Amino acid sequence: MEFQKEKTNDLTNIKKIIAVMSGKGGVGKSSVTSLMAVALRNKGYNVGILDADITGPSIPKVFGINAKRAESDGTHIYPVTTATGIKVISLNLLIEKEDSPVIWRGPIIANSVKQFYTDTAWGDLDYLLIDLPPGTGDVPLTIMQSLPVDGIVVVTSPQDLVSLIVTKSINMAKMMNTPILGIVENMSYFECPDCNKKINIFGKSNIEEIAKDMDIDVIAKLPIDPQFVELCDEGRVELYEKINLDFEESFSKKISEKIGG
Repeated sequence: MEFQKEKTNDLTNIKKIIAVMSGKGGVGKSSVTSLMAVALRNKGYNVGILDADITGPSIPKVFGINAKRAESDGTHIYPVTTATGIKVISLNLLIEKEDSPVIWRGPIIANSVKQFYTDTAWGDLDYLLIDLPPGTGDVPLTIMQSLPVDGIVVVTSPQDLVSLIVTKSINMAKMMNTPILGIVENMSYFECPDCNKKINIFGKSNIEEIAKDMDIDVIAKLPIDPQFVELCDEGRVELYEKINLDFEESFSKKISEKIGG
């Protein structure tokens, strides 16, 4: 079944759209989205982030722009730009107080996300990353149906339920005929700073086997890194460089193979 795709406005030209999803919350999906954006920006691309996690938006805080507000001229919404030039739109950049609860029903949230895409003056973007809310509900469904998504990255963590959760996310993407770029396993291990031993805090990872069974690539297995957590909490994620080089190469290669760019 073909769905009509939303169009952008006269101030926007987006080449590729990548959605980032997870089957459950608490796997660090927004952190991975931020890392992806920084990696692409470091490669010289023009990058934007649409924070579609309406009831739990964390992208503005990770980039240290949560005190700023997006502006509108009545026709277009103008995104907030981070220190390195990444354009961000999020509900938290539009409401008066960032800690105000958003008590909306699913269809209203889904329509708001569509409006972020259609009404925001994104300018020229090589990549727009969409940080989806966890699960397979209204917003992920609306995004896959209504927006011309070029590929999906699934974020997970090494826990017993990972197989079922990842399978649900991947099956949804396949049902919507949306290409899957691969899986990022976050919090995969902790590397001891003294002996460099890798410790599997959440248990041994079996993501390679799951990915092979589903014919999906593993883009990266990201460690638990206190420095990364600290920089995200401080709104300085763009300064994180420790794993960016390896991640940049792996992520960029996968994009080129799957959707070009």
